[in-house]
This record gives sequence, C-alpha cells and structure tokens, in this order.
Amino acid sequence: MASFAIKVIRHALAGVSAISPEAAGRLAFKLFTVTPGRKPKNAKERAALAAAAPVIAKGKPVTLSYAGGWVMARHFVGPRNAANAKRVLLVHGWGSRSDYLAAMIEGLVAGGAEVVTLDWPGHGASSGRTLTMVAAVRAIDAAWRHFGGFDVSVGHSFGGGSLACAAGGVVCDVPSHVAKKLVLIGAPSEMTWLFKGFGKILRLSPKTQQAFEGVVERLAGRRLEDFDAAKILAVRAVPTLIIHAEDDKEVSADHARRYAAAGPNVELHWANGYGHRRIVSAAPVIDKVNAFVHGEDRKAAA
Repeated sequence: MASFAIKVIRHALAGVSAISPEAAGRLAFKLFTVTPGRKPKNAKERAALAAAAPVIAKGKPVTLSYAGGWVMARHFVGPRNAANAKRVLLVHGWGSRSDYLAAMIEGLVAGGAEVVTLDWPGHGASSGRTLTMVAAVRAIDAAWRHFGGFDVSVGHSFGGGSLACAAGGVVCDVPSHVAKKLVLIGAPSEMTWLFKGFGKILRLSPKTQQAFEGVVERLAGRRLEDFDAAKILAVRAVPTLIIHAEDDKEVSADHARRYAAAGPNVELHWANGYGHRRIVSAAPVIDKVNAFVHGEDRKAAA
C-alpha cells in the first residue's frame, strides 16, 4: 500500500499534468533526484559508521570540483604500496557513502592497491541534496583528471552503473574514461527500468512520463536509452567482473545476466546469500575482487 506522502505526490502531479505534462515531468525529475538524508536511520547504521571511522580516517581527503558542485574523495595508500601499485577507483551506491565500503577499502589496500573513494553529490561528505547520473559521470571525470586515471574501477549498485556510463562517454561534453578493468557489484545494467519504475509508483500519465524521461536528454545531450551499461560493455570490450546475488531484492539478478550476455570480456560471479548491501563487505567478495585486480601480476609471479 502506498504511503500517505506518495498519495499526496500522485495527486499533486496529476493536477499539474492536467495543465502541463511538461511541467509535471520536470517536477517528477526533481523528485527523482532528491537524495536520502545522511543521518544514520537506526542503531545498526550508527554502529557501522562508528566502526568505519578509523578506516576512513586513514584516507587523505581531497575536494574535487565539477560543473555543478564539489565532491569529497579520499586517497588511501597502504604501507606496502609500491610505485607501480594498481590504482583503484571505488564508488558506493545510491543512499550510501564511502564509509559503508570500509571493509572493501581495507581489503583492497591490504591486497596492495592504492584506493580512491568518492562520496557522490548529495551523499556522505559531498555537497548538494540531489544526484543524477550526469552529475556522477562529471564527478568521475573530476577524479580521473585529478588522479591521472585508474587501473581498475569498482562500483556498487548505482556506482557500478555510473562507472560503465562514464566508460561509454554518455554525457556529451565529458570524455569517456575507461579503466583497464571494471568490477560492478549489484549494479543495474540500464537506467530505463529506474525511470519506468518511478513513473509507475507515481502513476505518471504517458505524456508526463515522456517529459520526465526527456529531461535526461536536455541534461546529458543523450537519450535515456543511451544510458545502457550492458551495451556499453559490449562495445568497449573492457575486462569486467560482475558480482551479484540472486537474492538481491533491490537490483534484480536479471541485470547481472544481461551484463554477462554482453560478451566474452564479462565474467559473472554469483555471491548468493549476501543480498544487495552486505555483498560489498563479504570477505569472499573482497577476495574475488582482489584476485581480479591483481590477476595478471599473480600469474606472472607464479
């Protein structure tokens, strides 16, 4: 059953749509991009942030500017990091923050990687109260320019889709940034399903839905259909590891299967039992990512 707030929003959008579907579509897009509150919602989240604090404190904070705002990056270099250490860009999902990737940060640094994390706009220590895929791609571009590129990009959920879209150059005035390897964990394979799902929740009329989706083209210079991460992987052919749980209730496992069908450059690994959120902290998942990041080096050493 829909909440009272959803019912009110539906009624308001229907009223605006009766006068101007375009205005209703723009309003729906604004609602779509508002990010969740940053304060922990319960004792479990407070405990997780407290446990992550010593790990996050080890990262050097770096403020990165992009067209539209600024984001907080953190640079982690371990005691064993050599000059030729793999540089990894690690990004979180919608409604999360770098702190919740503390176990992954520790695991990658312990494995010998240099790690850079980003808090998306409207998340964690970054500015703003909204987030779009366009802003995420611009934030990735800012990190790429500041740190001089990355050997591997690792992203969870929305973060994984953003990395793939950045590789595809889907924002017309931002160059494509393709790491040598990609790791996408619990990530959506295309953005259309999010817009369709949001439209169904708000019961948007066909004309309002069309206007809602059309905002993307005005922002990015590309149609919503172009934000298709699976098709981008098929074209770019970058070695990619997809990690997903078949019990993921937030991003269907069908997205992982769609990625796997993109081509022989994509390896699919099921991490069943970890759902959508616990998957990024699971030791077997971190081991799998480390093995993928350092695969060639370990083979050469053997």
